[in-house]
Amino acid sequence: MRNNSFTKKLAGVLVFTFVISTAFCLDVDEVEIKSTQNQTIVFENYTGPHKVVDSLEAIKGIGDSLGNNLEKEKSSTRGNPDKYYIIHCYDQNEGKLNADILVIGKDAGVDHIRNLRHIIASYMSKAYGYSYDDAYTLATFVTVYNAVYRKNLDYFKSKYKDVVIKNLSEDKAGLAISWKEWAGNSQIVIPLSDVNGGLSTVDTSVISDKNVVNSMKEEDDKGIDERKNMVDIKEREAETAQEKANDAQKEATKQEEKLKEEKKELAQKKEEAQEAQKKADDAKQKAEENPKDKQAKKDAEEAQKKADEKKTEVAKQEEKVEKQKEKTEEAKSEAQKEQAKADKKQTEAQTERKEIAKDQKEVIQNKETEAKNGVYALKLVDSSSLLSTIVKVNKEDGKELKTSSVKVIRNRVIFNDGNNFIAIAGQTSKKGAVKLVHIDKDNLEIVGESEEVIADQSVLTNAGSDYYCVINDNGKYYTGRFNSSLKCTAKSNVEVNPATPIVVTGDGIFVTDKSGKARILSSKDLN
Repeated sequence: MRNNSFTKKLAGVLVFTFVISTAFCLDVDEVEIKSTQNQTIVFENYTGPHKVVDSLEAIKGIGDSLGNNLEKEKSSTRGNPDKYYIIHCYDQNEGKLNADILVIGKDAGVDHIRNLRHIIASYMSKAYGYSYDDAYTLATFVTVYNAVYRKNLDYFKSKYKDVVIKNLSEDKAGLAISWKEWAGNSQIVIPLSDVNGGLSTVDTSVISDKNVVNSMKEEDDKGIDERKNMVDIKEREAETAQEKANDAQKEATKQEEKLKEEKKELAQKKEEAQEAQKKADDAKQKAEENPKDKQAKKDAEEAQKKADEKKTEVAKQEEKVEKQKEKTEEAKSEAQKEQAKADKKQTEAQTERKEIAKDQKEVIQNKETEAKNGVYALKLVDSSSLLSTIVKVNKEDGKELKTSSVKVIRNRVIFNDGNNFIAIAGQTSKKGAVKLVHIDKDNLEIVGESEEVIADQSVLTNAGSDYYCVINDNGKYYTGRFNSSLKCTAKSNVEVNPATPIVVTGDGIFVTDKSGKARILSSKDLN
């Protein structure tokens, strides 16, 4: 039973459930239904139909070409500045971070975050030897990280060396949330802690900081899978660092023992030098007491010469001791450094595992709530183009449980068809197209589309098991009839206005033709 408070809340955000086999439409301001939008990184992808679909191999090939034969310890650039371009920023001096900057040029065609991550992952795999799975995990965090710190040049200055900063501009640094802003406006920063660091080449601590993880927690699945993968990487980093720390500690112990030996030898040489000087002083005194004794004088000179040689040996040994002290301190410092790294990664991994365990419980609870109280609705996301997305809301409190990534449903109309929704979706662009689509009710993703291109302004009308809309046939527009499999079963021989209403009656199909006149299409007009 729905309470009055919910009814008021639901009416306030203009969310409506729809009845099976009926269409529904509504105007909803996205800000009203999700007040935390400004705090959440949810990438806006083009998820509609495409004119041409690039293969995964072709997409990965972009990253491969950028990372091939990279000289790690030398700054360089590679790629096409108008499409995809890498600036490898390297300074051997200690201090802040080096970085790779992926520039998305003005003519780049990437329009989905998954494809962008494939490009980044392929690059890191080719350039630094990462396994593809690890590289994709890192790429996921890199994209969120760059969205979190988008246009925050002060932040980048605090983390990166001058060789990086000189290649960043405040208006382009990072990654925009919307794919529409990527081309010509993106400088994706990949932080490098050690270009030869293997698994630790990319600084995992930086790209998974609190702000990044908190943003991922706002996703429907709280980013659990990729967060788990990052924990796994950090645990392996910790293991590697611990091995290095253990080896460094062994080396430090070895150098410490060597230092003790050098100090022992120094003490012995000092003792020998003191004894030699005493003999030289005695011989000198004897010679002074017997000035006419030439042998005594000669013996005194020889004794002093030996004493001086012993002093020289002491000086040389003191130098060896100082050098050994430096080696010992360096070894100790390296051991401490690696141990600190191991401890840091292990602590981060343990902390995040606890957070993931807690979030998993919440996700399970949310799924149970979704199954029990979830109802579907349309939410307007673009008022100017009248583009919508499907959401699932809690009928008890009106909270949004799940949001489709498909944000290009046209004209605020969708129909329930078994396990799917049927809608017109897409945008006309260099790569995009408008088509009739199936949207899966479970994952709210496009799982099928028509062969025919649909007019941007077309309405979608349902009559029994048939669906009617306007087909765009190379700039000429015709009324089309489709079955539930999205197959065109009939097409009018009369050109119509692309925005025509389509009213299906027992007397025929009422439309507005190309000239603006009302027409009744009979069965003979559709073939």
